[in-house]
Amino acid sequence: MFNSSRSRISLSLVISLVIVGFLVFMFFYIKHELTNTKTEVSQVVMVQKITSMGKLELVKYTMKDIVEERKVHSILPDEKVLFLAVGEVTACIDLTKVKQENITQSKDSVIVVLPQPEICYSKIDHKQSRVYDVTGTWFASTTKDMVEDVYKLAEKKILDDSKQMNILGKARDNAQLIFKPLLENISGKKVILQFK
Repeated sequence: MFNSSRSRISLSLVISLVIVGFLVFMFFYIKHELTNTKTEVSQVVMVQKITSMGKLELVKYTMKDIVEERKVHSILPDEKVLFLAVGEVTACIDLTKVKQENITQSKDSVIVVLPQPEICYSKIDHKQSRVYDVTGTWFASTTKDMVEDVYKLAEKKILDDSKQMNILGKARDNAQLIFKPLLENISGKKVILQFK
């Protein structure tokens, strides 16, 4: 009888240990599943516009300019934004405009009539450009509007300054220095570049 009671206690103890072990396992498993995070990223890419590229970039001007915009008031203090603009302007030739009739070949030379250089793009580098001072503004919306205006002014000023520095003439010169030797190597003839 003592052995029977002892064997029941042993069986009860084993069953209890199995149940406790199972509960401990379930506790840690559920805790792991609840705290384990997975990062899922879903992404949809849509093509908005496809542009064929045929522009030969020949020169890029990287420029810095300080632009100040001031709104003068008769009674209130003046509103002012001081901005350091860093940007670039690139000039290129659109080679898609070169047609078969623009190329004339003779025995030992090729004459290519190119379109006039144009500004490919001009842009402000937002990482390097800085607003250094905003004074006299009373409202955040006014400050925002003035900063947006000064960005637009800076873009226009950098573009205008590059034209005054003859960026298009430099693009014509670089076509002779860069593009002409390339064409001569390909054709094996003397190349004469002309502009419309």
